[in-house]
Amino acid sequence: MKRILSLLATAIAAVSAISCGGGSSKPLLPNVSGKAGEIIIAANKGDWEGAVGTSLRELLASDCPFLPQKEPLYTLINIPPAAFTSIFQLHRNIVFVNIDPKVTEPGTVYKKDQWAQPQCIVLINAPDSDTALEIIEKDGKMILNAFEQAERDRVILNSKQYEESALRNAVNSVFGGSPYFPIGYKLKKETKDFLWISYDTQYTIQGIFVYRYPATGKDDLTLDNIIRHRDETLKANVPGMFDNTYMTTAEAVSPEVEYIRYKDREFAQTRGFWEVHNDYMGGPFISHSFYSPDGKEIIVLEAFVYAPRYDKRNYLRQVESIIYSFEWVDQQEKR
Repeated sequence: MKRILSLLATAIAAVSAISCGGGSSKPLLPNVSGKAGEIIIAANKGDWEGAVGTSLRELLASDCPFLPQKEPLYTLINIPPAAFTSIFQLHRNIVFVNIDPKVTEPGTVYKKDQWAQPQCIVLINAPDSDTALEIIEKDGKMILNAFEQAERDRVILNSKQYEESALRNAVNSVFGGSPYFPIGYKLKKETKDFLWISYDTQYTIQGIFVYRYPATGKDDLTLDNIIRHRDETLKANVPGMFDNTYMTTAEAVSPEVEYIRYKDREFAQTRGFWEVHNDYMGGPFISHSFYSPDGKEIIVLEAFVYAPRYDKRNYLRQVESIIYSFEWVDQQEKR
């Protein structure tokens, strides 16, 4: 028991430690380990199998929205604190559940790049299970957002480090801004108002559309208007394999829109399913619709996935992260 408490105390102390500044620089850290979409939960068996574990599963492993088959938001791996050795310290995403009567400052602590990079660590401190449940309920959205942003940032970092810069230049020249596209993406179609960029393998497609249309007034970013313009644009630009086939919005499940502010950019984020009219292809999509700097046009970034043989969560998260990397030209020049 003393060994278990010592290991847990050491881990928690490392997570909770806050740099005090000074002349020394932080040493170089190894790259994170683990698969995309995984989170290690360091918690005692009783806590993991009880109400606290149930609450964490409802928060982090609920069904991922707008996927054709059920997939959890994250794959959770429970590790008892005694088993949390150095090999697990390198994992990309970690949650520590520290329930101890000695805790005097209950709450949530967030740490980045503690043992590896880019790493996201969340520590839940509570004197008892009831308090832990209250913390998870109160901070749940922030905890989930921390991991969502960490997963997104890893993709964006990779896109910038291993970039197909010609694609960004092509999008910049038409729209005055662009996402960052990693190696492997290719330009499939270009018109004066529409670009189609895609990463295709034998069995998967991760595609991005960038298009625009005139802004007309207060209803520009309503769901109905977004879908109407989407269907018109894709019917004209994204044909299927056969006559009278083209990409459109699936009607079986209604799309949803939410309005987001992200890094000084405001946009309408739409999630739904696409399908090919008169054919059997389909899959999930997510789009960002926003005004051009002069307010005269609506610009749309859309990410979609076709992967009939595979789970789609990670494919969609990857291509979704790319459209989150969008920057106007003047922002790119400041990098």
